[in-house]
Amino acid sequence: MIRWRKGEVVRVRREWPGAVELDVAVAEGECRALAYPPLVGRPEVGDTVLLNTTALAMGLGTGGYAMVVAVPDRLPQDPSGPGHLVKARYTPLQATVLGADEQGSPHHEALREADSVDGMPVVVADLHSALPAILCGLYADSPGIRVAYVMQDGGALPAWFSMSCATLRERDWLCGVVTTGQSFGGDVEAVTLHTGLLAARHVLGADVAVVAQGPGNLGTGTRWGFSGVAAGEAVNAAAVLAGRPVAALRVSEGDRRERHVGVSHHSLTAYGRVALAPAQVVVPDLPGEFGATVREQAAALATRHEIVTVPVDGLHEALKASPVRLSTMGRGLEEDLAYFVTSAAAGRHAASMLS
Repeated sequence: MIRWRKGEVVRVRREWPGAVELDVAVAEGECRALAYPPLVGRPEVGDTVLLNTTALAMGLGTGGYAMVVAVPDRLPQDPSGPGHLVKARYTPLQATVLGADEQGSPHHEALREADSVDGMPVVVADLHSALPAILCGLYADSPGIRVAYVMQDGGALPAWFSMSCATLRERDWLCGVVTTGQSFGGDVEAVTLHTGLLAARHVLGADVAVVAQGPGNLGTGTRWGFSGVAAGEAVNAAAVLAGRPVAALRVSEGDRRERHVGVSHHSLTAYGRVALAPAQVVVPDLPGEFGATVREQAAALATRHEIVTVPVDGLHEALKASPVRLSTMGRGLEEDLAYFVTSAAAGRHAASMLS
């Protein structure tokens, strides 16, 4: 259940679009806290804040912040403008947003009868950390293309939580973020993954879409109990909308958990069992015994999908030039190179589909 604290803001550490990082004094000392000004207003030094400290108490890696729930003495102004989609519904911080697909949107007519993404490559990944690596592979081979990130709601709900997304948009590596389902805070809001993909194509004008959950993957160590199972559903959505789904495998050589070494059991379940439509599954041409293991494990997906082997020459250098820090499960580029190269290979393959 929720753990609550009251505190006083002592320092504003940094901010990026949609989020402010703070130091807050509480009874136990100081803690890091995160506020979303569009929801709670912008806390200032000296403000009393109400905190949800559940993530801190649980020692969560991705979400290791206290979350500002309210600034009781200085509430934000009531929102103005159109929009009737309610996201994070029936939670204390439910938010009303303007959906691209709703009747009051200027994009409603473009999406009302839209039924196809016109063969757009759709790269699907399990983890949010794959996003910048996929982009490294895309832009290494096809600079100047337009790429949209379509965020599923299996991880974080606010897109504002992702500092990577903020930087990637700032550097023009993303033409926009589309938040779907219960997730919110993107440049474009959509009710479903399907309308999110259509919005990526017809509203943002994307050449390629990357689909993944937001930060904060949830897993239970069971076959079906992980939020990345939605990657399989993303393959289905891309296919039914006449897109070309590209499956990025979750591969690791640095994970200590046996079920994630080589091709993760999450990829084998999401693509092998949940994805009913065929995709192009990208297998990086990794060297040595580990590469052979990855190819052997991925071969199990060939009964439903097309296995595409992609060369990895030059991808390490492309990844080192990433505009954002690469990290997955606390491991950086050199600590789990196979993970990032595999994601970049999926981007490289998507780039090749545009020529």
